[in-house]
Amino acid sequence: MHLLLNVKNQLIGQQIVTRGTATETLSHPRETFRLAIKQGAAHILVAHNHPSGSLDPSAADLQLTRQLLRAGQIVGIPVLDHLILGAGQFLSLRQHSTLWDDFPQEDP
Repeated sequence: MHLLLNVKNQLIGQQIVTRGTATETLSHPRETFRLAIKQGAAHILVAHNHPSGSLDPSAADLQLTRQLLRAGQIVGIPVLDHLILGAGQFLSLRQHSTLWDDFPQEDP
Protein backbone atom coordinates (compact mmCIF):
# COMPACT_ATOMS: atom_id res chain seq x y z
CA MET A 1 0.00 0.00 0.00
CA HIS A 2 1.30 3.42 -0.91
CA LEU A 3 -0.20 6.63 0.39
CA LEU A 4 0.26 9.67 -1.83
CA LEU A 5 0.51 12.99 0.00
CA ASN A 6 0.48 16.64 -1.00
CA VAL A 7 2.93 19.26 0.29
CA LYS A 8 0.90 19.54 3.52
CA ASN A 9 1.08 15.75 3.96
CA GLN A 10 -2.63 15.45 3.25
CA LEU A 11 -3.78 12.25 1.54
CA ILE A 12 -4.41 12.75 -2.18
CA GLY A 13 -4.41 9.10 -3.25
CA GLN A 14 -3.64 5.55 -2.32
CA GLN A 15 -2.66 2.51 -4.28
CA ILE A 16 -2.12 -1.17 -3.82
CA VAL A 17 0.95 -1.87 -5.91
CA THR A 18 1.15 -5.62 -5.54
CA ARG A 19 -0.40 -8.55 -3.75
CA GLY A 20 1.93 -11.20 -2.48
CA THR A 21 1.91 -14.80 -1.41
CA ALA A 22 2.17 -16.01 2.17
CA THR A 23 5.95 -15.58 2.04
CA GLU A 24 6.82 -12.88 -0.50
CA THR A 25 5.73 -10.16 -2.86
CA LEU A 26 7.45 -8.56 -5.80
CA SER A 27 7.54 -4.80 -6.13
CA HIS A 28 9.56 -2.30 -8.12
CA PRO A 29 10.06 1.45 -7.58
CA ARG A 30 8.70 2.01 -11.10
CA GLU A 31 5.22 0.97 -9.98
CA THR A 32 5.53 2.91 -6.74
CA PHE A 33 6.32 6.21 -8.43
CA ARG A 34 4.17 5.83 -11.57
CA LEU A 35 0.92 6.87 -9.87
CA ALA A 36 2.70 9.26 -7.50
CA ILE A 37 3.96 11.24 -10.49
CA LYS A 38 0.61 11.02 -12.30
CA GLN A 39 -1.26 12.26 -9.20
CA GLY A 40 1.25 15.04 -8.53
CA ALA A 41 2.23 13.66 -5.13
CA ALA A 42 4.79 15.63 -3.14
CA HIS A 43 5.60 12.75 -0.75
CA ILE A 44 4.84 9.06 -0.42
CA LEU A 45 4.45 6.70 2.50
CA VAL A 46 4.96 2.99 1.83
CA ALA A 47 3.47 0.19 3.93
CA HIS A 48 3.25 -3.56 3.61
CA ASN A 49 2.21 -6.40 5.86
CA HIS A 50 4.01 -9.46 7.12
CA PRO A 51 1.36 -12.21 7.35
CA SER A 52 3.59 -14.01 9.88
CA GLY A 53 3.10 -11.10 12.28
CA SER A 54 6.86 -10.56 12.57
CA LEU A 55 7.91 -6.94 12.31
CA ASP A 56 11.53 -7.79 11.52
CA PRO A 57 12.49 -6.36 8.12
CA SER A 58 13.76 -8.91 5.64
CA ALA A 59 16.79 -8.34 3.42
CA ALA A 60 14.32 -7.83 0.55
CA ASP A 61 12.42 -5.19 2.59
CA LEU A 62 15.63 -3.27 3.19
CA GLN A 63 16.74 -3.58 -0.44
CA LEU A 64 13.38 -2.33 -1.73
CA THR A 65 13.51 0.58 0.71
CA ARG A 66 17.00 1.51 -0.55
CA GLN A 67 15.70 1.44 -4.13
CA LEU A 68 12.66 3.55 -3.21
CA LEU A 69 14.79 6.11 -1.40
CA ARG A 70 17.18 6.41 -4.37
CA ALA A 71 14.26 6.73 -6.78
CA GLY A 72 12.64 9.32 -4.52
CA GLN A 73 15.84 11.37 -4.66
CA ILE A 74 15.89 11.18 -8.45
CA VAL A 75 12.24 12.07 -9.12
CA GLY A 76 11.99 14.58 -6.26
CA ILE A 77 9.25 12.76 -4.34
CA PRO A 78 10.55 12.02 -0.85
CA VAL A 79 9.68 8.72 0.82
CA LEU A 80 8.51 9.69 4.31
CA ASP A 81 8.60 6.17 5.74
CA HIS A 82 8.25 2.48 4.98
CA LEU A 83 6.03 0.76 7.53
CA ILE A 84 5.91 -2.98 8.20
CA LEU A 85 2.54 -4.08 9.57
CA GLY A 86 1.92 -7.27 11.50
CA ALA A 87 -0.10 -8.65 14.41
CA GLY A 88 -1.86 -5.33 14.98
CA GLN A 89 1.44 -3.45 15.31
CA PHE A 90 3.84 -1.65 13.01
CA LEU A 91 7.54 -0.93 12.63
CA SER A 92 8.84 2.29 11.07
CA LEU A 93 11.93 1.60 8.98
CA ARG A 94 12.72 5.30 9.16
CA GLN A 95 12.96 5.07 12.95
CA HIS A 96 14.60 1.64 13.08
CA SER A 97 17.21 1.86 10.32
CA THR A 98 19.87 4.24 9.05
CA LEU A 99 18.59 4.17 5.48
CA TRP A 100 17.30 7.75 5.59
CA ASP A 101 20.78 8.85 6.71
CA ASP A 102 22.28 6.99 3.76
CA PHE A 103 19.68 8.34 1.28
CA PRO A 104 18.47 11.73 2.59
CA GLN A 105 15.10 12.82 1.28
CA GLU A 106 14.67 16.50 0.47
CA ASP A 107 11.37 18.31 0.55
CA PRO A 108 10.28 19.56 -2.86
